[in-house]
Amino acid sequence: MEDIMEKTILIADDAEINRDMLKFIFEEQFEILEAEDGQEAIDMIEENKDHIAVLFLDLLMPRKTGLEVMEWMTEKGYMDLIPVIMITGEATVESDVKAYEYGASDIIYKPFEPKVVMRRAMNIMELYEHRQYLEQKLEKRTRQLVESQRKLQQNNDFLVNALSSVVEFRSLESGEHIKRVKNFTKIILTYLMKFYPEYELTQEQVELIVNASSLHDLGKIAIPDNILLKPGRLTDSEFREMKKHTIYGCEMLENFKQEDSEFYKYCYDICRHHHERYDGNGYPDRLAGEDIPIWAQVVSIVDVYDALVSKRVYKAPYAVEEACRMIHEGECGIFSPKILDCFDLAKEELFVMAEGVSFADEKERQ
Repeated sequence: MEDIMEKTILIADDAEINRDMLKFIFEEQFEILEAEDGQEAIDMIEENKDHIAVLFLDLLMPRKTGLEVMEWMTEKGYMDLIPVIMITGEATVESDVKAYEYGASDIIYKPFEPKVVMRRAMNIMELYEHRQYLEQKLEKRTRQLVESQRKLQQNNDFLVNALSSVVEFRSLESGEHIKRVKNFTKIILTYLMKFYPEYELTQEQVELIVNASSLHDLGKIAIPDNILLKPGRLTDSEFREMKKHTIYGCEMLENFKQEDSEFYKYCYDICRHHHERYDGNGYPDRLAGEDIPIWAQVVSIVDVYDALVSKRVYKAPYAVEEACRMIHEGECGIFSPKILDCFDLAKEELFVMAEGVSFADEKERQ
């Protein structure tokens, strides 16, 4: 913290005797600047604003009054930097109220008592110094937190991209599936946030959930090749093993666990619960209703939708209209009415994306 003893005091008063009295009190410890009227005070403030420890400001002066000077300081943002002690010979309630409304730190009445003036001025300067020190410290800490958050987000992005790439390579699925799941998730969440405020989702949370959605099938890395890459339908025992990818994925995420991390929670919940169903007939925990985290419910429906409209080694893609019918009629499990409502609201946007998928599959077949 800068030593206040190295700073300057500005005395703005049209009466020379008043300036001399204040100068006598402070000149041994401070450099003194003097202004004979309000306009001169403004000029001196503009030139010396970084060095003025306190401004003694007369209420009534030529050219500009003390209140007009403070009004100008407020517009320039200087009232937060320079404490103002109003000096006046007229002690009226009206003038006192106006001075404090304009931001004066204190009011001292003429004639001056040197020891009282010194003590009150020093107290105010020390308070301002301490406040500025705390504000600078807080600003520095805020910058550090923002930078830490930025680096953490970079690390999360790197981790997500790396693990997503492993899933793509391991399962031989197109990376486009993961991209579409992220895009579909963002669309559904946008409608959910708009029409169902009871979930209290924020834009920041939506971005985290969208990023986390790309890890929904992380556990497939641990599924044996003969099951994961089988070019046909799975047997009952193979399907039981395939369903364990929800558990395997969470076990992998435990290695990257970050305490009190909202992003980790979204990753974990989505990885584990994106195959749960609203009626309790999903897996692995047979959760039902709103016990299923809402972000997992969203990824669940978009994962099903993309699986239906995309080509797989064991099936041709369904038409968009047929996929929507199957989802609504519960052929792929039961979803919540709210999720289905958002799905319908997003249908046109999902249709456009899905048509792009179908076109790509058609070109591949040719």
